[in-house]
Amino acid sequence: QVQLVESGGGLVQAGGSLRLSCAASGRSFAGYAMGWFRQAPGKEREFVASINWSGDSTYYAFSVKGRFTISRDRAKNTVYLEMNGLNPEDTALYYCAGSRTAMTSSRGNDYNYWGQGTQVTVSS
Repeated sequence: QVQLVESGGGLVQAGGSLRLSCAASGRSFAGYAMGWFRQAPGKEREFVASINWSGDSTYYAFSVKGRFTISRDRAKNTVYLEMNGLNPEDTALYYCAGSRTAMTSSRGNDYNYWGQGTQVTVSS
């Protein structure tokens, strides 16, 4: 059974940092692009960041560029999202996703596997 399990969420003050992890199991995601999305209460899911299969190409939403960093460890089948300079607008449920396309993508429909999410709450 293929699973993506996110961890690392929590409550942090504005200006703080968190590091999210997404551990994949059930198959290797080494050839997949991986992405992070988020959904705040009452809002639609939005793209956050994506990384290609090899890890040498990344793509970010404008709202997080320069503050968030996506990375991956293909040997560990894990992808990370380092989040710095957090603000209350970053509060959301953060999802990890895997895409067979292997290339970065901001489109949710390009992703084939999704995790259950980890909650990030930023207090002002």
